[in-house]
Amino acid sequence: MKVLFNIGHPAQVHLFKNLVWALEKKGHKCKLTTIDKDVSLKLLKAYGFEYELVGVSKPTVFSKALELLKIESKLAGICKAFNPDILVGGPGNAYVAHVGKLIRKPSLIFEDTEHARIEHFLTNPFATVICTPSCFQKEFGKKHFRYEGYHELAYLHPNYFTPDASVLDAIGLRKADPYIILRAVLWKADHDRGQQGIQNKAAFIKQLEKFGRVFLTSEGIPEPRLSKYTLDLPPEKLHDLLYFATLYVGDGGTTASECAVLGTPSVFISTIACGYQFEEEKYGLLYLFQDPLKGEEEGLKKALELLKDPMLKQKAAFKRAKLLKEKIDVTAFMVQIIEKIYFTYSKDNYKKAAGGE
Repeated sequence: MKVLFNIGHPAQVHLFKNLVWALEKKGHKCKLTTIDKDVSLKLLKAYGFEYELVGVSKPTVFSKALELLKIESKLAGICKAFNPDILVGGPGNAYVAHVGKLIRKPSLIFEDTEHARIEHFLTNPFATVICTPSCFQKEFGKKHFRYEGYHELAYLHPNYFTPDASVLDAIGLRKADPYIILRAVLWKADHDRGQQGIQNKAAFIKQLEKFGRVFLTSEGIPEPRLSKYTLDLPPEKLHDLLYFATLYVGDGGTTASECAVLGTPSVFISTIACGYQFEEEKYGLLYLFQDPLKGEEEGLKKALELLKDPMLKQKAAFKRAKLLKEKIDVTAFMVQIIEKIYFTYSKDNYKKAAGGE
């Protein structure tokens, strides 16, 4: 079986890395294409993946539309040479859905973002199968399959992730030293318009650093006065840093969820949230603040309250154990669904399903 993966976002490098290795171990052939966005290329190189660059992330609707055409043209050419049996993409990956339909091969989308309406509009009618967490709050019809897990459990499940404490040495800390991760996003995605998170990050840092060192991770370049809080850390080491952190505070949804499944309490301040974040809140691993007027104030108050609890991490470890007991190995599920689609949509069967001869 030949599988083509298109990487549209750095998080998807993590989402698919164990899946690629698992498929290759079983004798399947995988090919990676990618869009240059943030640290995607650095992550691919760090994990030793070969890839073909098909495009660059663009900031405006018009430039995105033009780039979509370029990306799909390049992707179609690569597919002509590689001849994949199935195309796989992450949230809103219209490229693989469109090209899959064009070359009459099945496409599989792993989606988890309910509010990405434009992406759903462009992707869903053309995708063959869409997989989401069971807590996903939308229905996509007969092509929609649900599983008991989150994207983050494809790479942070204990079956795949073992925290490396040497990351602490790199930043001059010991395991007993408290520190807080503050995450800032750019709010430039199509589904981010009109939304907001933490507006005054400097004020947050001033309060948080009373309880330990504060490290800022951000999309793009942080404002100059906050640059001293940033880390010169390889992006593939971020999850080790998150695991040992005392607390996460920020408006980055993926990082908030990563911390939750790692057992690091997460204060997520954002006017938009996804079904998996609401579920992680029920486990007591994530605290969500969505009010555009009071969310920032209430989120900071909660963060300071949590930092005063000397048993914070120990309590979170028990909550994480419960979550892991009730969720699945997502990578193992991904392998199963891909192989099932391959056998269901063999060349002849897929032609029939698509209305061909």
